[in-house]
Amino acid sequence: MPTEKNFELGRPVLVCRWRLAGHALPLENRHLRALSRRHVNGSPVPTQLVAWAKQHIEWTLAEGAAACPDGTLMLVVDEAGQAAMSVGPYEPLAATAAADLAYRAQNALEEAAKTGVAPESLWAVRAGALVRDAAEKDAPSGAATLVADLAATLGIPVTAEKDLVSGVISGSAPFEELFLTSDEHGIVPATGSDGPLAQRLAAGYAKLLDSAR
Repeated sequence: MPTEKNFELGRPVLVCRWRLAGHALPLENRHLRALSRRHVNGSPVPTQLVAWAKQHIEWTLAEGAAACPDGTLMLVVDEAGQAAMSVGPYEPLAATAAADLAYRAQNALEEAAKTGVAPESLWAVRAGALVRDAAEKDAPSGAATLVADLAATLGIPVTAEKDLVSGVISGSAPFEELFLTSDEHGIVPATGSDGPLAQRLAAGYAKLLDSAR
């Protein structure tokens, strides 16, 4: 891991963006578990990199996030397996219509094809159940595991559907509510397609951030 002052990061092959709150990383353990399931250049992320990330968060995040306590923590890994972390301001999504969220999820699925984990996922509500936009073999992101656990607590079944994103984009996928889970943006209900369940989950995420401040 980089320690020298003249360290220069090479071509990025993995970028993780995680939301901060009150100088802390509320979903730290979830993000680190998802990081351990990712791949770099076709190989699993080394355990040493996960350990370095955990140490960096525990030892330097509070000071490093002084200027942006509610910002975004970015982890970048280059093609040589070297990593660096930085903190910047958080910028909320400007466009949150169903199509906007679907296109973001589509880009995330393309990333998952290379790294094994999609940082953002599209979710639909159908007849009181949740449908996630990924095949069962895909490892969930930190934010996605939070929704899955909240759903289990509420007794809501969750399934995966690989064609959900393309169906929303084409207008062929039925849904009652729609929202995005994002490691950076949390739980984002689709404008005009939200509802009581999406709002409840988003409120739960907001409460988690507030408790960290």
